[in-house]
Amino acid sequence: MSILLCFLGVLIGIIFGSIPGMTATMAIAIFLPITYALDMIDSIGLLIGLYVGGISGGLVPAILLNIPGTPSSLCTTFDGYPMTQNGQGEKALKVGITASLIGGLLSLTILYFFAPLLASVAIDFSSVEKFLIIIFALTIIASISKGSLLVGIFSGILGVFVSLIGTFADNNEMRLIPPGLEEQLVYGFSLLPVLIGLFAIGQMLIEAEEGMKPATHQNIDLNKGEKSRFKFRVFKNQMVNLFRSSVLGTFIGILPGVGGSAASITAYSQAKSFSKKPSNFGKGEPEGLIASESANNGLTGGALIPLLSLGIPGDSTTAILIGAFLLQGIEVGPLFIPTNPDLWSGIVYALIIANIVMFAMMFFSIRYFAKIVYIPKYIIFPIIIVMCTVGSYAINNGVMFDVWTLLLFGLAGYIFMKIGIQIPPFLIGFILGAQCEKYFIDSLKGNGGDLTVFFTNGPVALVLWILIIGAFVYAILDNRSAKRNDARDAS
Repeated sequence: MSILLCFLGVLIGIIFGSIPGMTATMAIAIFLPITYALDMIDSIGLLIGLYVGGISGGLVPAILLNIPGTPSSLCTTFDGYPMTQNGQGEKALKVGITASLIGGLLSLTILYFFAPLLASVAIDFSSVEKFLIIIFALTIIASISKGSLLVGIFSGILGVFVSLIGTFADNNEMRLIPPGLEEQLVYGFSLLPVLIGLFAIGQMLIEAEEGMKPATHQNIDLNKGEKSRFKFRVFKNQMVNLFRSSVLGTFIGILPGVGGSAASITAYSQAKSFSKKPSNFGKGEPEGLIASESANNGLTGGALIPLLSLGIPGDSTTAILIGAFLLQGIEVGPLFIPTNPDLWSGIVYALIIANIVMFAMMFFSIRYFAKIVYIPKYIIFPIIIVMCTVGSYAINNGVMFDVWTLLLFGLAGYIFMKIGIQIPPFLIGFILGAQCEKYFIDSLKGNGGDLTVFFTNGPVALVLWILIIGAFVYAILDNRSAKRNDARDAS
């Protein structure tokens, strides 16, 4: 029964992840009440399946439609969708699925052998180290800025500014909220409606303005030519990238509250920094796709480490998993693994089965998922709008303001594309801005307002500063090189 429920969870999770507006978190939240009537081992099989399937399914719309199925699929769009436009859609999907499997299994290995040790290391991280990790993740803004580094940085800062709308936690004062919207924006804008509005609704408004002409991805062959066929040798020189990205995803998953978006963003940035072909990133480079997807699924094991060892959720999805344990009267924490050996083994086996089932389901039936790109836009766009609206409405248990947020940022995305503001840097700033502020203020409060604490807090902080400066310098040099190449091509 546990294995059957795990199969079912993976299938439903993939469906939820594949539909813009739905997420793994939402799938688990919807099915959580069912676990009350199940044995704990059975319910864990279902929930782990939903978790792995939901995270993995987000790559389908990211690659085929340039719409992140989940927030952590953002970086998958950077190279996955260009591969689809180049007639390599099926190859991109299979590359992403394989990277997801490897990332998930590597994170599971780390979870199994190092859960208590890694959890104790993460809990010792102060707000200073967490702040510097967020700053390090923000350096991707400089790396992915297309055309103009300054415009990209401005877009990212604008995203940070918008993320600060709401209540300032330290004094419970509301800020940046338009009159009359104090109740709706007390906690700021929800991430899911913002993400889907910018990517899905904004793009559909552009398409509508152009008269719903056949989209580029509807006029291309998903498997065009010999070079477009998937072969496992695409991973031949990617073992270091796979391992690094999976470990990054696992490690960032360990840090409570940082989340999958930061994991994939950081892994993508590092893949570009260490790549021999950095100029190909954003143009359909499998290396970037591998980094994003292996980090995404690396998060699944990493986020469970603080949950099971300390009772601290690594992300919003594992926060809901705590509810499943509470329904069964089980407390997670330092004594969880030694006092619940059967349940610990069930979680490990469920993760193994879920990752293998996810790979088998998606890899061998991906041609059916790929058919979504052949559906005419006048048919698929209304369906996507309905699903996006339902997802936005349901994410906070039926808040109508989230639907208005979806439409507002859909209009904003349309305007951004018209005036040249770059959406990916804006979204990255929005995702990481509030966390960056929180850890910055916590660092100052814990050290009497002394700014030097960011440079004198030990060797970890020093290493992070070296990585931040190195990444930013690299981005500047890469931007100059790209401009020279563009000028040479123009001449």
